Amino acid sequence: MTARRRAVVTGGAGFLGSHLCRRLLADGYDVICVDNLLTGCMENIADLAGTAGFGFAEADVTETLAISPPVDVVAHLASPASPLDYAAHPIQTLTVGSRGTHLALQLAQDAGARFLLASTSEVYGDPMVHPQDEAYWGNVNPLGPRAVYDEAKRYAEALTAAYRRTFGTDTTIARIFNTYGPRMRRGDGRAVPAFIEQALSGARFTITGDGSQTRSLCYVDDLVDGLVRLLHSGHPGPVNIGNPHEITVCELAATIARLIGSGGAIEYIPRPDDDPRRRCPDITLARQCLGWSPTIPLEEGLRRTIAWFRDVPPAHEHAC
Repeated sequence: MTARRRAVVTGGAGFLGSHLCRRLLADGYDVICVDNLLTGCMENIADLAGTAGFGFAEADVTETLAISPPVDVVAHLASPASPLDYAAHPIQTLTVGSRGTHLALQLAQDAGARFLLASTSEVYGDPMVHPQDEAYWGNVNPLGPRAVYDEAKRYAEALTAAYRRTFGTDTTIARIFNTYGPRMRRGDGRAVPAFIEQALSGARFTITGDGSQTRSLCYVDDLVDGLVRLLHSGHPGPVNIGNPHEITVCELAATIARLIGSGGAIEYIPRPDDDPRRRCPDITLARQCLGWSPTIPLEEGLRRTIAWFRDVPPAHEHAC
């Protein structure tokens, strides 16, 4: 009999992390979910309690990441990820990108494990190249309000590359573009949950600027499939994982209004500093090296997400 592979997922009680935990369990891994619950929540993984092969450790990965061997995979997803979250927790965001990444890399190095860094399209900043491919160095304001997240991820990428060059650590980097789906928090400030909450409650849509800025939205199941393929590929990255279908914020609001059947009245508010004007991945590398591209159309993904928000218990919404 072949021993089951063992994965550590930092940030595993968050939106993306909880979906990755489920996918790895379904793929036959034993999974250790590590989270300090700063922005993640136990409700995201409540149904996994008692599942064979799943374990949870409440811990801050900036302080310790003591996992007994064997470990075959370390997926480092721990970090506040929404603008509201990293504005509320700037020091924690920078620390998890630096010290947290260092400890996660050291765990992978000591265990001989494959390491996946969940980086972000935010490393491209407000891009001057469109669409963005992995060779683009980005246009980031290092002192702006988004810098705590952008620069934390850029540092984490540099540290990951340094471990690979210096120690031969088996690393890879995923640059994740806007992702949506069940288990997003209504109050996390991102467009999809904000618009769904507003539509369900009959409130006006609040749109920053004139709404002409674009986003490229990838349903979470597609995104996780890309991460798993990257884990198994041996590719060092970085690799863009996202949906190249570009949509304006106004178009997104109108689509959600139509799917929910709300009136869709709009209130325009000032656009935040350093908010990207256009965001769209070039996924040529993911197609060529991973055989991956998203398969779930935006409207289908939004229907699934809306259904989850309709059914989510209030306790889950507030706890997260």
